[in-house]
Amino acid sequence: MNLVKRSFSLSGHRTSVALEPEFWAALSDLAMRRGATLSALVARVDTERSPGQPLASALRIVALQQGA
Repeated sequence: MNLVKRSFSLSGHRTSVALEPEFWAALSDLAMRRGATLSALVARVDTERSPGQPLASALRIVALQQGA
């Protein structure tokens, strides 16, 4: 499966995240349900993730937990 890379500005720094298309779709849907942009959702996950936890992992977990 191919990963899709997207770039975001988080805390003033450009960051790229590579996820499977299905995770991006789930995160986009979650952001829409919350009335937020995908960038805003990613920024929130970034600030709330555990220290040392990769952003891609945190996003996958959010997609799985909130997507249901």
